[in-house]
Amino acid sequence: MTSREYKRIEGPTKEILDRYLTEYPVKLGLLAKDLGVSIKVSSMGTGISGQIMNEDGHYTIRVNRHEARERQRFTIAHELSHFFLHKAVIDSSPDGIKDNVLYRSGEPERIEYEANRLAADIVMPMPLVEQVLRDEFNGVVTEATIESLAARFQVSKAAMEIRLSTFAEA
Repeated sequence: MTSREYKRIEGPTKEILDRYLTEYPVKLGLLAKDLGVSIKVSSMGTGISGQIMNEDGHYTIRVNRHEARERQRFTIAHELSHFFLHKAVIDSSPDGIKDNVLYRSGEPERIEYEANRLAADIVMPMPLVEQVLRDEFNGVVTEATIESLAARFQVSKAAMEIRLSTFAEA
């Protein structure tokens, strides 16, 4: 199952995204590069996970160097989701969108929920998660399954638990 946010992406941008959703872990750096988005790992204020901004027509994602690698990956996917879905919001502020550790930016909560759902689709493409779950774990979700899948997709255990809860509902 993919989110309604994923279904909103169209045209060449969707074609670029789809090329990267065929293997895990998804190569976020290459995806961003193909979209013309730069990624910078830097020190950020306390409680800030990431930011995306438009600097003279060029989009840049900043991600907090002090967070765990899995967290950084989700943050990159979250900021890319803003790029896909909320360019007008990014462009309307000189600071773009800056997200705290709860992925809240001061923008309406709706856009943060949208970015979170699409970020999950990007770092944990459901067709790939389902395939691995069925082929290697006989569709059985255990603590060990969650840990293994989280490691393979390079996401936190908590993120994979949430993703698998949607699998159980399907």
